[in-house]
Amino acid sequence: MRIKIKKLNQAATTPSYAHPGDVGLDLYSLEDYLLKPSERRIFFLGFALEFHEGYAAIVKDKGSLPKNAGIHTMGGVYDAGYRGEYNVNLINLGSEPYQIHKGDKIAQLVIFPVAIAELEEADGLGTTSRGEGRFGSTGK
Repeated sequence: MRIKIKKLNQAATTPSYAHPGDVGLDLYSLEDYLLKPSERRIFFLGFALEFHEGYAAIVKDKGSLPKNAGIHTMGGVYDAGYRGEYNVNLINLGSEPYQIHKGDKIAQLVIFPVAIAELEEADGLGTTSRGEGRFGSTGK
């Protein structure tokens, strides 16, 4: 699959796969910033993408950041029609400030094929073994 990238900031690092076969493109910080405990901040990435309808780009955590420092991404779904600057919204769920340096990997972007749904109103829904079971519906 080919995706077009337009750099909006010449200092931006082009997203890249760390290893052959990886599915997450690493996303890199454009700035130094000390993210305090409980603080949320948007980090702009300096690029825009173009890809085909039927796909979405979804921002996900880097595995080591939540594990080692409690740094978590807060959402991030980019539709095929979006042409603006990509960004990552991070929150520090840890108890210590976390230093982010320019060029650090701060998240990853996964390109997924998606179904575009057509919703149809109905008076009822089919039955399943789960039914309306919510959290804990499996007994755990």
